[in-house]
Amino acid sequence: MDINLPVLNGNEVTRRIRQFPEGGDMPIIALTAHAMSGDREEALEAGCDRHYPKPVELPALLEQIEELVGA
Repeated sequence: MDINLPVLNGNEVTRRIRQFPEGGDMPIIALTAHAMSGDREEALEAGCDRHYPKPVELPALLEQIEELVGA
């Protein structure tokens, strides 16, 4: 989930996804340039499973994805 979306921010989109029955256990990783104090906590409180700051290091991100989907 990109946190910096144009209409709704990613935290709000995540909250809305979590309201749907099929969105309750969907893995969501916040991908964001927002790495200031409190940004991680805000994303996790919104329902994201992980918070990953940009720039993305693909091997580390893939490892997190594999953890979340049980691969």
